[in-house]
Amino acid sequence: MAKPTLLLIDGNSLAFRSFYALINQVDRFLSHEGLHTNALVGFNNLLDGIVDPFQPDLALVAWDAGKTTFRTEKFDNYKGQRDKTPQELVEQFEPLREMVALHGIKNYELPGYEADDIIGTLATKGATAGYAVTIVTGDRDMTQLVSDDITVWVTKKGISEVDHYTPAMVADVYDGLNPKQIIELKGLQGDTADNYPGVAGIGPKTAIKLMKEYHSIPELYARIDEMKPSKQKEKLIAGEADARLSRELATIDVDAPLAINLDDLKYQGIKYEELVPFYQHLDFKAQLVKLANMGYVISTSDEDTTNSNMTTVELDVRELSATNLTAIENLGSEVDFYLELDGENYHTAAPVAFVIGNQTNGYFASRDVELLIEDTPLKRILTDEQVKKNVFNTKALVVALSRLEINLVNVNFDLLLASYLLDTNDNQNDLGALAHENNFFAVQTDEEVYGKGAKFQIPAMDADLFEHLGRKALAIGSLAKPLFAKLAEHAQLDLYQTIELPLSFVLASMEIAGIKVDAERLLQMRSKMTERLAELEQRIYQQAGHEFNIQSPKQLGVILFEEMGLTPLKKTKTGYSTSVEVLEQMADVPIVESILMYRQLAKIQSTYIEGLLRVIHGSDSKVHTRYLQTLTQTGRLSSVDPNLQNIPVRVEEGRRIRQAFVPSKPDWVLISADYSQIELRVLAHITGDAAMQAAFRQDEDIHAATARRIFGLAEDAPVDAEMRRQAKAVNFGIVYGISDFGLAKNIGVTRKEAKAIIETYLNEYSGVRAWTEEIIEFAREHGYVETIAHRRRYLPDIKAKNFNQRSFAERTAMNSPIQGSAADIIKIAMINMQAALEEQGLEAKMLLQVHDELIFEAPAKELTQLEELIPRVMDSAVKLAVPLKVATHAGKTWYEAK
Repeated sequence: MAKPTLLLIDGNSLAFRSFYALINQVDRFLSHEGLHTNALVGFNNLLDGIVDPFQPDLALVAWDAGKTTFRTEKFDNYKGQRDKTPQELVEQFEPLREMVALHGIKNYELPGYEADDIIGTLATKGATAGYAVTIVTGDRDMTQLVSDDITVWVTKKGISEVDHYTPAMVADVYDGLNPKQIIELKGLQGDTADNYPGVAGIGPKTAIKLMKEYHSIPELYARIDEMKPSKQKEKLIAGEADARLSRELATIDVDAPLAINLDDLKYQGIKYEELVPFYQHLDFKAQLVKLANMGYVISTSDEDTTNSNMTTVELDVRELSATNLTAIENLGSEVDFYLELDGENYHTAAPVAFVIGNQTNGYFASRDVELLIEDTPLKRILTDEQVKKNVFNTKALVVALSRLEINLVNVNFDLLLASYLLDTNDNQNDLGALAHENNFFAVQTDEEVYGKGAKFQIPAMDADLFEHLGRKALAIGSLAKPLFAKLAEHAQLDLYQTIELPLSFVLASMEIAGIKVDAERLLQMRSKMTERLAELEQRIYQQAGHEFNIQSPKQLGVILFEEMGLTPLKKTKTGYSTSVEVLEQMADVPIVESILMYRQLAKIQSTYIEGLLRVIHGSDSKVHTRYLQTLTQTGRLSSVDPNLQNIPVRVEEGRRIRQAFVPSKPDWVLISADYSQIELRVLAHITGDAAMQAAFRQDEDIHAATARRIFGLAEDAPVDAEMRRQAKAVNFGIVYGISDFGLAKNIGVTRKEAKAIIETYLNEYSGVRAWTEEIIEFAREHGYVETIAHRRRYLPDIKAKNFNQRSFAERTAMNSPIQGSAADIIKIAMINMQAALEEQGLEAKMLLQVHDELIFEAPAKELTQLEELIPRVMDSAVKLAVPLKVATHAGKTWYEAK
């Protein structure tokens, strides 16, 4: 018959372990009330990982009662070297005790004694009473308590891994010694953590050797005269008092005067319902998800506007089929809709199931995608202008439904867009994860249900799939009202309703249109590039004196720094660094120049030429990129599959790739429309700097104007190319919060010179200086900065103690309003352009957005009209204190249009 179990946990030891395991992220683990939670997170994981599966009969967490104990009375400097407990940990002790109680475990402390003594006493009593005792601690000293009935679990690597000490393991670790002899070892070698001395000059190996021969400190000193004269004997004699004192301090008291007994330690079981508000208070979202999916009600407080008892709603999801389609005719004027695809790329992924409905009338799910295609009540709802749709990822849904020839209209709420606008730090695409971030927990993530990567699989059982889809739809519908309220509170409703949501439809239209790529031209480029790379390869072999693997950093390092004797600028763990950054500093060496060119061309060949050839659709000879609307924290769009925003243009071989992008029809042209210096114009507007605004209003060359100011030239003095280049670097550097080190590196001057240039710039453009100081202060006070359209970026590190983290947050505070406002402007321009093309009945189509540039295709006959229309619409996207300026160019290829 199995013995009853007693679980004893060393509270202080594990709290410290948990705290320091996440010390580098201490400022990231903050509740909404400002309570640090890193120790609480680790301790909770430990309780969930040990107590829940363990299910002990008796359990206790022991805590230190204070610094004054019977040991400090014997040795006043006991633990005296320890730093003061960080305040960030001190504030967590009270909720730690509450957490323990809610896990059904008793807390206990005893004045004058340490947690070790409480545990030692109870472990001894428990073993005597016939219990199998398990002790969990981060302190290896506790292994002295190990016996046949007492196992000590010692955490390592924070608290995620545990060693299980039995008598056999103690003997293995300590070369045959028994657990009681650990006290003797401590007495001889001392303990730097607890600050008691031991015998000077006696280390762990010597201590073990002595204890194998003499068994204990009292026996060693009783037999000291047997030792031959030696320095070791002299040390032992001189240190006898310290050895005996240290042994006494190291000994855990197993007979402490406790006010409790074993009967008081009955394990009560986890109090799940009480844990819900506790976890909500701490913002423990992962734990709340677990409880919600166990069926516990996640209710909310009145103060929390992002939640409204939403997890209390019962899920009602039924299967929809051709025989009961009429069931959805009475869903009302607002529905939640979700379409499940079997892959991330909604241009090619197959639709596998859908769900539609609302909380009032229930949800209906089906794998029969054909029900969407035919003229049924389902299709009529999706295309009905009078029925509001609440969805997740409007753009993906519009594209996927368009493949089924369904035109989705009247989207009301998009959980992905709304969540992104409320906090751009949560830029993930999983519905479940975003629901959790917004305090809706009654839905799992796709990874939990479907698996990830090679293990991804849609459930075969209808019940499992429909349950998950129903919960997704429930999350969408439940979060609409609270997130709309929060958007309104943040003055972001207009940003959502007039920019981001309409933009989803514009982007969907652009993605569906795609852009034609001339595969034959790309194949010709590949052939020429292959020849060019082969020539470079032979040149590099000649320069090296022999052949080698050019792609191998290790082999290249040997050639440059050993065979050729060049001075290495940086070393790595495996050898010499041959990174681009390092090689660019050595570009005057012929072989290095060749290597840099080879790497550049090889990347253009593999990433862009080969990459584009792989993604051209056979049906229309086009590429259909996906614009990620909710990825960047500044609001800029990014492009994937393929990335058309990143085609290199600094080298001619990269620019030529644009020659392969052509109009989709004969006698059509491509048109490029590019905002001129939009970020600097936004900077002039936001900062209100009079000098910068005047330069733009007078249509001056802003970089030349800046050069005159920072180099002290007359207003009409000529500016040479190098001065303008340096001024341009300063202008854009200021936008990105550049340091004197960064500027010095960019323009090739000393840090002292760069610092003087920056100082002169800020004196000349005093409005910029004042604004940078104001925006950093605003960020410190509010925790975020925002753009002209109220797009927010939260900066959790703006008050970080770490200098680098704080400095990066300050630079981000300066940059985000500029870069984000530029993103706002081009998004508004895209929406207005799409409307203008439709209003004027033009055949022209907007195809691409590449940072500050829009690409159109149009019949040649519309070119004159578009050359007037495009700049007029784009220039008027937003009214700034300085004029916006757009230049257009047309050609038969994207290359020509630039």
